[in-house]
Amino acid sequence: MITQGTSVGLDVHARSVVAHAIDEDTGAVTRDRLTPDYPSIIAWLTVLTSPVRVAYEAGPTGFGLARAIIAARMECIVAAPSKLQRPVGDRVKTDAKDAAHLAKLLRLSELAAVTVPAAGTEAARDLVRARDDARGDLMRARHRLSKLLLRQGIIYSGGSAWTGKHELWLRRLSFDAPALQAAFDNDFDAVLSVGGRRDRLDEKIIGMAASEPWAPVVTRLMCLRGISTLTAFGLAVEIGDWSRFTGSTIGAYTGLVPSEYSSGASRSQGPITKTGNTHVRRLLVEAAWHHRRAYNNPSRDMRVRWADAGPVAAARGHAGNSRLHRRWNTFDARRKNACVANVAIARELSGWCWSLATLDQS
Repeated sequence: MITQGTSVGLDVHARSVVAHAIDEDTGAVTRDRLTPDYPSIIAWLTVLTSPVRVAYEAGPTGFGLARAIIAARMECIVAAPSKLQRPVGDRVKTDAKDAAHLAKLLRLSELAAVTVPAAGTEAARDLVRARDDARGDLMRARHRLSKLLLRQGIIYSGGSAWTGKHELWLRRLSFDAPALQAAFDNDFDAVLSVGGRRDRLDEKIIGMAASEPWAPVVTRLMCLRGISTLTAFGLAVEIGDWSRFTGSTIGAYTGLVPSEYSSGASRSQGPITKTGNTHVRRLLVEAAWHHRRAYNNPSRDMRVRWADAGPVAAARGHAGNSRLHRRWNTFDARRKNACVANVAIARELSGWCWSLATLDQS
C-alpha cells in the first residue's frame, strides 16, 4: 500500500479510456473520459500528484499504452483479468466502476500483473501467431477441397495426402459441369494461396530464429525431441523471460497442472486448468507426442542440433529425451489413456524446456 502520490485505474477500450484517480494525500477523486491517444493520456496523468501509479487490464489494445506510461517515468501495471478480485454480489458493471475497482486494488497491491514484453518480442509474437493462423486457414482450405471431391466420389489413394504427388493428381482433375469446375478451382487456389502464405511466414521465422537475441535459446530448446525451429521460436517468443519461472512453476503457467478443490480432509483433483498461454500449451502438447517413439539411437539430425548447442545443452537434452520416453513407457505399461498421458508428458516437457532455456554454459 502506498502512502503518497496518486493511484490511477484505467478502463481501456478501442475508442475511449475511462480514468479514475485517487490522491493518496488528500483522498480526492478525479474522474475523466479520455481519448485513446497516448500523448493525451500521458498529459492527463502528468498533472496528477506524483508519484503516479497506473493500472489497466490486459486486453486486445495491447501493451503500447503501458510502454508509453513507463517511458514517461510513471509506474504502470497491466493486470491479469482472470485474477482480478470482484465482489460476488456486484451485479452492475460499467466502465467507471471498473476503473474505480482497478484503482482501489492498486492501492492495496492486490493486482496480479502480467509481464509487459519488449516491442521486439511482441512483434515476433505477432509473427508466430500469424503463422499459426495461416496453419489453421490451410487446414480448413484443405478440408473444404477434400470434402468437395468426396461428394463427387473422388478419393485419392496414391499415398499420403497433401504431398507433391497429391498436388500433381489434383492438377489433373477436371469436371464437365462448369459450376463444379469453378468451385474446384476456387478451393484448389485457396489451398495453394494459403500454403504459399504459410511457407513465406516459415522463412521469416527461420531467419529470425537464427538471429539475436533468439538464436541461443532456440538452439538449446531444439536439443529435445519434437521441438523444431518453428516450435522452439514459438516457445521463446511466447514465454519471453524464462527466469520468471522455475521448473515446477512453468507447468502452472502453461495450464498443464490439474485443477484442485480441497476442503478440510477431502482433496479432489480434476482436469488441467488450461490457464495461461494457450499457444505455449498447444506447442508443448504437440511436441510431447514425439517422445512416445523409441529412443535408442539419436537421429543424425538430433546429433547435429546437439553439436550446435554445445556439450552441456546436449547432455541435458539427451537426459530429457531419455526421461520422457521412459515416462511414456510407464504410462503405456499401465494402460493409461494416451491423451491423458501425453498431457502429463507435456507438463514435464515444459520443465525440461525451462531447464535448457535458462542453462548457463559459462
